[in-house]
Amino acid sequence: MIKLPSWFRSRSGLVLLAFLAIAAFFVITEHTAHALGILPYLLLLACPLLHLFHGGHRGGHGGHGEGGSGGGAGDGR
Repeated sequence: MIKLPSWFRSRSGLVLLAFLAIAAFFVITEHTAHALGILPYLLLLACPLLHLFHGGHRGGHGGHGEGGSGGGAGDGR
């Protein structure tokens, strides 16, 4: 079992924990609308970033060791 420091069990420690819990609740509830309003823009930003950073991990131009057939989008299949 985790042994907590002694100040957690004191009256001031419990008051501090209660205050932090209440503050966290209000911060989360008040800023949820702002965070959810940004989500569509984050999804739009994620698309080009994924293409930039994950585009070269599928063999890419030439296939590297597949005899030059490539297997890419432009091979006519």
